[in-house]
Formats: sequence, structure tokens, C-alpha cells
Amino acid sequence: MVKLVEFTNFNQEGKLNYDVVEDVAFFMRNDPIFYRKTFFPAVSKMADMHRCGQAVNERDCLGEMCERAFESYCKKYKIASVPDEVFTDEDRNNLIHKIFSEEMEQIKRGEYK
Repeated sequence: MVKLVEFTNFNQEGKLNYDVVEDVAFFMRNDPIFYRKTFFPAVSKMADMHRCGQAVNERDCLGEMCERAFESYCKKYKIASVPDEVFTDEDRNNLIHKIFSEEMEQIKRGEYK
């Protein structure tokens, strides 16, 4: 008889075998509900600010949206009850920076009109 615990390594608990920042970024852009209700409005607001010549601060524009992404991602894939169990402050900063730099490139090319 084999016990289930023999197949898991509890020392690695909370660590995932893939780049969580990349995966959450993919989720944000490809989950139709999250994209339509949260991602697109945040980036559109960022585009409006850029067109008006206002300073666009990545944390102010995307911080709350990224936190919602972490929550939705954990809930959808049943990874953890709260995002803090999986994601570090570094993950949060990396996701905000990744989305900001990629979307600002799109905005500067004329997307999000």
C-alpha cells in the first residue's frame, strides 16, 4: 500500500513548478471575464492618461488590477485560499512591471483608442 504523502514533497509547499508571473499575465489576457471586466478598463484608463499627457504611474494604474488577477487566478485554479500563500512581493512587482511595459508599448503604437 502506498500513501499519498509519499508522492508529494511538503518541503516545497507553496512553490509552483512554473513562472507564476508569466502564467498570471497569460491568464489576465486570456480569461474572457477577467479581461473584459478588469484588465481592459485598467489599461484603457492608462491609455487615456497617456494621450492626455498625464504622468502614468505603473503601480497606481495597475496595482489593484494585478491584485484582483492574483485573487481570480487562485480561485479559478484552486491554488490557494489567499494569494499571499503563493505570491511574493517580488512576484507582484514583476507582474505590474511586465504588464505596464508591454501595454505601454502597445499604447504608444496607437492601440487602445
